[in-house]
Amino acid sequence: MTYKRYKSNVTLSKQQKKELVAQYISYYKDLIAERGIEVLNIKLPREVFEPILDQIGTYLNEQAKRLASEEGEVKQFLDDNPLPPQMKDLLPDEFRAFSLLLNALKQWVSAESAATDRYILGGTARDTCRSAVDHCIVTGETLGDRSELHHPMRDGRPPILLSKKGHSMIEHQLSREDEAEIPNDNEGSTWNQLKKLKRDRHSSWILLREGCEAILKEREDCRTNAKSIANKVIKELKLSPHEIIELMDQKGV
Repeated sequence: MTYKRYKSNVTLSKQQKKELVAQYISYYKDLIAERGIEVLNIKLPREVFEPILDQIGTYLNEQAKRLASEEGEVKQFLDDNPLPPQMKDLLPDEFRAFSLLLNALKQWVSAESAATDRYILGGTARDTCRSAVDHCIVTGETLGDRSELHHPMRDGRPPILLSKKGHSMIEHQLSREDEAEIPNDNEGSTWNQLKKLKRDRHSSWILLREGCEAILKEREDCRTNAKSIANKVIKELKLSPHEIIELMDQKGV
């Protein structure tokens, strides 16, 4: 079966795109007011896709072995570009072929990822966003030349134009000084403490919920670190597993 790139069957006019983005921004403004800026950074844990990713990795291994041994362009490329003598015995041709294949895959993913941004807005996402909004919905500052496109979640919905500081804040990359400049009407709240603990532990809401539910139901059939993360939060915030789940439910995570 040949790969087929997804393409929308609907073509929007320039004005329709502008109106769509304006409504999209308004939608997220309301969500931020209700649930906080975390709604702009919702990620599905990679482990959800592990079975599929494992299949892809296995396929790459098989193809790398074939490309390194069979006559063809890849094997010829390897022969035409020999390794330095000191590396010859350290990098087998199969691994070199795998690295070349992985790099090609990376370029393919980059191109296909960019194509998802064009699914609704075409190739004018940044220009359309600029025409629909003139300030950052995270910091309130005017959008300048250094504004950045940010994806609230990677499910095909268009990106949102944010200021550089707003984007850094969403991705938790701000310096302490920059964070202090941005108002937070719930500073010091239990919710913010919970978000910080989750971030510091490089965890996910799904894993934290799984750990809390496992503790409540005295189950052992959960992922290895789910309970440890939940116990850390319980200890730090002095909350019960039920209270943590209830708080996450209130915030819609």
